[in-house]
Amino acid sequence: MLRIDNLTYRIGPRILLDQASAMINQGHRVGLVGRNGTGKTTLLRLITDALEPDEGSIEWPRRWRVGITSQEAPGGSKSLIDTVLEADTELTELTAEAETADDPDRIIEIHMRLGEREAHTARARAARILAGLGFDEAAQNQPCSDFSGGWRMRVALASLLFTQPDLLLLDEPTNHLDLEACLWLEDYLRRYPGTVLLVSHDRGILNRVVDEILHLENGKLTLYAGGYDRFEETRRMRLALDDKLRAKQDIQRAHIMKFVDRFRYKASKSRQAQSRLKMLARMEPIPEHQEEGGITFTFPEPEALSPPLFSLDDVDAGYDGKPVLRKLSLRLDEDDRIALLGANGNGKSTLIKLLAGRLAPLDGQVVRSGKLKVGYFAQHQTDELDLAATPLIEMARKRPNDPERKLRTHLGTFGFSQQRAETRIGSLSGGEKARLLFALISCEKPNILLLDEPTNHLDVTSREALVQALNDFKGAVVIVSHDPHVIELTADRFWLVESGGVAAFEGDMDDYRARLLGKDRNAREKDKGSREKAKKANGGTSRERPGNKKDRRQAAERRTILAPLKKQLNEAEAAVGRLEGRKAELERTMADPRLYAGDPSKAADVQKQLAQVAKDLKAAEASWIAAQEEWDRLHTEG
Repeated sequence: MLRIDNLTYRIGPRILLDQASAMINQGHRVGLVGRNGTGKTTLLRLITDALEPDEGSIEWPRRWRVGITSQEAPGGSKSLIDTVLEADTELTELTAEAETADDPDRIIEIHMRLGEREAHTARARAARILAGLGFDEAAQNQPCSDFSGGWRMRVALASLLFTQPDLLLLDEPTNHLDLEACLWLEDYLRRYPGTVLLVSHDRGILNRVVDEILHLENGKLTLYAGGYDRFEETRRMRLALDDKLRAKQDIQRAHIMKFVDRFRYKASKSRQAQSRLKMLARMEPIPEHQEEGGITFTFPEPEALSPPLFSLDDVDAGYDGKPVLRKLSLRLDEDDRIALLGANGNGKSTLIKLLAGRLAPLDGQVVRSGKLKVGYFAQHQTDELDLAATPLIEMARKRPNDPERKLRTHLGTFGFSQQRAETRIGSLSGGEKARLLFALISCEKPNILLLDEPTNHLDVTSREALVQALNDFKGAVVIVSHDPHVIELTADRFWLVESGGVAAFEGDMDDYRARLLGKDRNAREKDKGSREKAKKANGGTSRERPGNKKDRRQAAERRTILAPLKKQLNEAEAAVGRLEGRKAELERTMADPRLYAGDPSKAADVQKQLAQVAKDLKAAEASWIAAQEEWDRLHTEG
């Protein structure tokens, strides 16, 4: 298991982690969530020893291999598939050594280890991961240097997944992916055999992939069972319970102070008054929850126009005279909410640029409504912002005739306080820059919003605010997003951009997900068939090849020694799981308002049970850790 114990980390005077503790069980998939800037990436770097904590410790089994998403894109002349294969250094070194080793015992060891690591399927596994992330067979054999930074970051992710670390640390792995690659990654992580700690603002992946949510707030870590939706519900219940307990404690404090004030100076009662003062000092206050400021989006209502907003008739669109999309005949009306589906490179951004007027048609006719105003959002626009300016200055450049008060009011509807409106853009976070773009594109009251990956730098709360604003918007919306949750809540029609054309997709996101995963399932079946052929060609797997008698005897002796410890370890793990379940059940009971409506003794009894279960759980965890450490020691010595 991964154990974080009383972890403290400071950046200057600011405390990011304050005596934070958590425990993640082996094989669990956990989502790490919290508002931007709370320290999620810092925690991952502390786990990998890239940073040193000021206090506390982080522990995991010594046999674990730990892998984390890279912040640097690979480059050079090596092909994509060779880059991914070489990421597994052990496999690369063993394969090279197998060519030169001449000691018979070492040769046996090398081939046994290669068999355990399934070296004969390595290339097929690497190819399947690259295909899932959007690289076809031809692309896989091209050098890394042929691809842009975003695509090379996908290669970095593929390299990490290929190594299959025991503890997989993922920091916003979907940032450089399209929807299709995100859906593939979801399916891959659901089947991942190791322990996963995932930082993501994608509500869908946090609901469909993880077993637990680790919430980082105010420097503390709290672990919740279930996905993101259940986390939100449980947290609301916990905060409501804290409010009730705090109110009850305030009444008790007031009652004690009333007694003290009344009898403090009476000789006959002074001892009792002092006793109550000591009781008051021992009462641990329940801190009031400080909710971080919310983010809002408000898109102004556009002027009504006669339909259609757009009509395309036999239009070709592309670059340098070469069409990417052909023979487009489409129509957009003011009440349309359309999501564009299709893999990267098929032309989704090309279509949006065509509609935005950023790309002239190569052929055919595009007809726009005469007074049409378009709001166009694309991530690359953040690079076009003047980093030395402030949001207020940028708004004034966009609307030079508007008074400052009106500009500030508009910025305020996108979460910019008076102070942040006067902050240099270069000092803003990625999410704040994205919100500034929304403020700039909406100040003209557009009739249609064309949004190309609008959520990349937005946290979960900001994404929910965007969804609400889009649903309240009176104009048309065309959106490209890798976040299925956003698409499901904002679009009611889908256009599939594929094979140089655009056609309506009849179905919902579940249908599209099944369509994509069906393709990947066929690839896995093909891969499985190749593994079976390799087994037959090699006379079975390496594990099935008999070693010498001494090796087999030693293996049997080790199994005899480890069997009782394995049983003890399984029993300890089961006890922890059982007690965690009981603890969660009692916490749900404590959070139920009906418990406090009747006999007060029932609540007290549940509280006593909860305290006892917490004590038993701590003891069971200690037994589990001791058994795990002994198991690791014997394995290491063996």
